[in-house]
Amino acid sequence: MNRILIVEDDKVLAKLLSKKLESTLTFKTDIAYSLHEARLFVKKYDYFLALLDLNLPDAPYGEVVDIMLAKNIPSIVLSAELDSKVRAKILQKDIIDYVKKGDMDELRYIIAAVERLYKNTKHKVLIVDDSLVFRNTLKKMVQNLFFNVVAVANGQEALQMLKSDSQIKLILTDYNMPDMNGLELTKKVRKIYSKNEISIIAISSDHNGEISALFLKHGATDYITKPFSKEEFSCRLNNAIEALENIWTITNSANRDFLTGLYNRRYFFKDMTEYFYNAKIKHENFCIAMIDIDNFKKINDTFGHDMGDKVIIRLAEILVHNTNEGDLVSRFGGEEFCIVLKNIEPEIALKRLERIRTKVQKALISKDNIAFTISIGVSFIQDDNLDEAINIADMMLYKAKHNGKNMIIDDMDLSIVT
Repeated sequence: MNRILIVEDDKVLAKLLSKKLESTLTFKTDIAYSLHEARLFVKKYDYFLALLDLNLPDAPYGEVVDIMLAKNIPSIVLSAELDSKVRAKILQKDIIDYVKKGDMDELRYIIAAVERLYKNTKHKVLIVDDSLVFRNTLKKMVQNLFFNVVAVANGQEALQMLKSDSQIKLILTDYNMPDMNGLELTKKVRKIYSKNEISIIAISSDHNGEISALFLKHGATDYITKPFSKEEFSCRLNNAIEALENIWTITNSANRDFLTGLYNRRYFFKDMTEYFYNAKIKHENFCIAMIDIDNFKKINDTFGHDMGDKVIIRLAEILVHNTNEGDLVSRFGGEEFCIVLKNIEPEIALKRLERIRTKVQKALISKDNIAFTISIGVSFIQDDNLDEAINIADMMLYKAKHNGKNMIIDDMDLSIVT
């Protein structure tokens, strides 16, 4: 578990911060009320982050900041000090942020800032700048926000890096570069990736409003003019990645079933329409399997709808764990699921489906050891359209139900497993 060190002599504030961080973000926190206690904690543990009071009883002049930075502990400074010169001096150090403490708004900001830093660890940023000095400066600033960073010297290298690394979600590009400037790079990237996939922030010393407008018109998410402050830079990067996350959340909500997290019927048809067409062209074998929980109404009536939900969730887990990453697993609604096993021979597909059926039969739910079974209808036909293939799988499912349930029936009479 990630740990955060809170160094704050105000015990009420320190305990409140600790409680909020542990409950909201599930971080483990340690509280030091003095520099001396902070030193002891640092000897004992490694820290994801430190929240540092600028004025401590045994370190009244911000000494704790330099000491924590010397230990390579990322730090956010907390202070009631309003002096702009003091603030500017502290911000010149390699800290993450300088936050005024005092009211609940600032407390909420601190919690949100820590959460943002943690989320940033899951994202990668690509820096594109022909100046080695500025490239390294940017790299350090971005890493200070907990992003993973790769840096290249020109647009061609950037395009190659994007092809080889799918984890890149944000590009920082200089405008004035030889061979391919930042605007040309932006245009090329946007031919491949939409704004919903990758954010682009252009950086330039050019104050010409026409240049910034061109960047924005051609797909840049933001435009930063040099020179810029550390705080402005941090806010713009965090805002860009947060906007992407919000888009992903909305898209995910539209495509996913709320109970199981599986893809829903809407996404299934969107994904399969394209795949079905391409598979026919490439003569790639696949199967569509309709799956239904046997006697599901009886489970709900006997044990309640909460238990019914647990059964659905358990089946979803078994389906995901017993299919490949490229396969499509979806919940059509109620107790009905549909999976597509891609690029697979019929005999192997049936063996995998039989493994799923067996694992479901052996699965037990809750302390009451409630068991359930499934029936599966399978279609291997690829000559007709997608709707027809699904209808055939549905017909096979009906036969499985009619013939006694807890079995697999396919449209090629390869096997009927009971």
